Amino acid sequence: MTTHSTKDIYATSGADTAAAEGAHVFNATGGDWDQLVDEAAALHEERIVVNMGPQHPSTHGVLRLILELDGETVTETRAGIGYLHTGIEKNMEFRTWTQGVTFCTRMDYLAPLFNEAVFCLAVEKLLGITDQIPERASVIRVLLMELNRIGSHLVALATGGMEMGATTVMTVGFRERERILAILEMVTGLRMNHAFIRPGGVAQDLPPGAIDKVRDTIPLVRKGLGELELLLNENPILKGRTVDVGYLDLSGCMALGITGPILRSTGLPHDLRKLDPYCGYETYDFEVITRTESDAYSRLRIRIDEMYESLKIAEQCIDRLQANSGPVMVEDKKIAWPAQLAIGGDGMGNSLDHIREIMGTSMESLIHHFKLVTEGFRVPPGQVYAAVESPKGELGCHAVSDGGTRPYRAHFRDPSFNNLQATAVMCEGSQIADVIVAVASIDPVMGGVDR
Repeated sequence: MTTHSTKDIYATSGADTAAAEGAHVFNATGGDWDQLVDEAAALHEERIVVNMGPQHPSTHGVLRLILELDGETVTETRAGIGYLHTGIEKNMEFRTWTQGVTFCTRMDYLAPLFNEAVFCLAVEKLLGITDQIPERASVIRVLLMELNRIGSHLVALATGGMEMGATTVMTVGFRERERILAILEMVTGLRMNHAFIRPGGVAQDLPPGAIDKVRDTIPLVRKGLGELELLLNENPILKGRTVDVGYLDLSGCMALGITGPILRSTGLPHDLRKLDPYCGYETYDFEVITRTESDAYSRLRIRIDEMYESLKIAEQCIDRLQANSGPVMVEDKKIAWPAQLAIGGDGMGNSLDHIREIMGTSMESLIHHFKLVTEGFRVPPGQVYAAVESPKGELGCHAVSDGGTRPYRAHFRDPSFNNLQATAVMCEGSQIADVIVAVASIDPVMGGVDR
């Protein structure tokens, strides 16, 4: 932020008084354009400033890019954010720990299950029940996250292709994502913003037919990925647009705190599923995909190869789910909210057995259910940090409890927010058309940036 002398700026009606007392007065009205014009005038230069977004179709939601141009060359890039701010983290402070899942799932809306998982892992760490989560619940979590990873990467490729004019890439990408969403809808009841992963486990077991549905879908998705590879991998037009574009090496990634496919495109095999396993990832067989070119093309190839690895993990998950049954929520009834759910005539609802018990035979069960749903469970005081490997990088949750039934604070380290910092260094010195490619290779989701 540029500070100005009190002679220059009067930001409030009391500015005269503040100036008389020698205090600094700040102008909080933004002033991007005025500032650039003043700088240009002072240097006696002619510069073009283009305001790209926040409604531009190539800016992945509502990202505003302020581009300073010298002809077709970008000399400076600034990212303007905050147009999608929803106050999710603040809202979570006024809801129970379980209700918080409903809010955080809406952050990165293309990878909602990762938001839910990282929050629940943090809550479970605070509760001290990490080792008590049923194995079946962890396997379901892994299955859903890996399917969600494929869906998120497909959107990255589809929208990136669309922005470069490759409509077929977009249609194939979204066609394959529909297959994934059909499974997620069958299991959770919703295509996105599921609120299915809960502290202690998951909301319910897989419905009848879900395992067969996943088994039947995996070969179809694998075939669709093959089509995408034929369209993309050796396409000379695509390579002309992406090779050596949006370059960011390892030292740049380390300086900016960048993770995910961008970091792995520099050759560093950084993946929390291997480095700091959670949900039993250490028991699955998969590879961490890396390349060394550090450009937009290598990130595209990494995402394609990662989807194949996710299909491998999904196959291992359904084998385990078919071989073993068991509970999907922690045994402690003071935490296991809500009761075991079952698909009813209304599409969702509590199991009929539970309704019969609490309404007909046990007043204590009814009182307990009422207290648990309305007040929630208490979480011991403390603070923890939990992290998962989302499709875009390290997604972390810093959860703080004061011993109550609501989070004192829940703050998320969303990879889109950190990765978006790379926009300037990737774009400056390149052409305007390369800005589109560079931003697409970052794959930012503005719901995660603004939260």
